[in-house]
Amino acid sequence: METRGVTRTGNAVGVRALAAATPATRDRFVDLLRVASLGTVVLGHWLMAAVAAGPDGGVEVDNLLAVVPALQPATWLLQIMPVFFFVGGFSHALSYRSLRRRTPAGAPLYPVFLRARLQRLLRPTMVFVAVWGVFALASQLAGVGGPLADTAARLAAQPLWFVGVYLAMAALTPPLLRLHERYGWGVFAALAWSAAMVDLLRFAAGVPYVAFLNFAFVWLAVHQLGFLRADGRLRAGPGVPAALAAAGLASAAALVALGPYPLSMVGMPGEPVSNMAPPTLALLCHGVWLVGAVELLRGPAARLLERPRVWRAVVAANGVAMTAFLWHLTAMLGVYGLLLALDVPLAAPAGAAWWLQAPVRIGAAAVLTALLVAVFRRFERPAPAPEPSSESAPAAASRAAGPVAAFGAVLCLLGVLGLSSVGFGGLLEGRSALLVAVHVTAPAAVAMAAAGWLAVERAGRRAG
Repeated sequence: METRGVTRTGNAVGVRALAAATPATRDRFVDLLRVASLGTVVLGHWLMAAVAAGPDGGVEVDNLLAVVPALQPATWLLQIMPVFFFVGGFSHALSYRSLRRRTPAGAPLYPVFLRARLQRLLRPTMVFVAVWGVFALASQLAGVGGPLADTAARLAAQPLWFVGVYLAMAALTPPLLRLHERYGWGVFAALAWSAAMVDLLRFAAGVPYVAFLNFAFVWLAVHQLGFLRADGRLRAGPGVPAALAAAGLASAAALVALGPYPLSMVGMPGEPVSNMAPPTLALLCHGVWLVGAVELLRGPAARLLERPRVWRAVVAANGVAMTAFLWHLTAMLGVYGLLLALDVPLAAPAGAAWWLQAPVRIGAAAVLTALLVAVFRRFERPAPAPEPSSESAPAAASRAAGPVAAFGAVLCLLGVLGLSSVGFGGLLEGRSALLVAVHVTAPAAVAMAAAGWLAVERAGRRAG
């Protein structure tokens, strides 16, 4: 959803004007899915966080689903991140095709596309990284901390894995879209088959490290369904969505019942196998069933979105969705920090008092997130993307722009995923975390992400 008008004006007048200017041909349901999927993830994180006082006076952060395993089936509805990546595939396909139609013959297309897609992703992300990095370093230098400080510095960066995966999807859109335009459903089938083979090698043969390939195969398969939707192949009556929903749900249930896959579709602390990290074939089947299910809701949702108030709410939410996602864990941890500072006893997770306090905690986290969004939402508005032109740069520079942009995307990916793993804690001690098979520190991860973003920016501007 293009929301520059919302972020520029920052008021209801801008939202109203942008909503009123929406073309009749726009697929509003996709915008709703984007907001609803991120909103569900945020709410799920707020609810699943089970923070309690430890026996040594520290703070223990647990997962509600681990405390109450009977709630794990709820993840089959609440683990909705596949829907966001599905919507990303749809949006990437439309964006790339639109740019391709407007690009003069011989002009570099890839770096312009990549820069445009990463603007709204990396600008708010790098601001988030800078603010948290300065705060964590200053706290450590001053010797200021608390029972929640180290935990917060570690957990706040975890949502960045999503940014890294989405970045990879944008970077791989042009070649995968070309394959899709030639082979259609065959590309999705090949990715799904590859995910199955990875799990076979992982669980049956015990091949080390091969499981990490499913970060690509599983999520790109879901992304590929977005390409199919962009071509109208999921919207020809209810037959295809119903088949996807039924096949995906049945396959996921069979894999969990018969295979080594856990019931939860989110990671559980201490479990030997997670469906999320690395992703498994069961998670792919779960994503397929969710895509089919939401497509079955397209008709009723489209009628609802014709209402001006509803559509204005979706437009406004789309303008700040990325900022809210980045800061929502910070807000939640801030609420718990305030409770500790005020000496409010933390109720035992999943107890009666804990459930009674949950609406208050979630409401406070929502208010604090809204305040953080008000401060940082300006960075979600991207800089104007240059129109491609065959005369904008020397031929040698134009030819080099594509490889430079691709190299920058790889650096960004490694940096963002590395920071998601290591967090912001222990900066002065050189704390590191294992990224696949390589140890990475927070400063190294930030340097890679910043250098990669700069490379993409320069390549996109030079080619534009």
